[in-house]
Amino acid sequence: MLYISIQELESAINYWRNLSPARGDELSLCAEASALAKAYALMIIQGAQRAPIDVLDETARSAIQKFIKDTQK
Repeated sequence: MLYISIQELESAINYWRNLSPARGDELSLCAEASALAKAYALMIIQGAQRAPIDVLDETARSAIQKFIKDTQK
């Protein structure tokens, strides 16, 4: 896959939030959900419906790849 849609990104964030719920008084997201949320916010601001996976940082790319692998089972 070369691109990730905003819907897939949202699903991936929810996947990681279910695996590792927010913690602490400030309800911090896990590293994976946080990295994906940054890309999601940028897509919303830009009005983009999809983004190239290679522009994501390493944490976000890794989180997307694991999400895809785990949800294709």
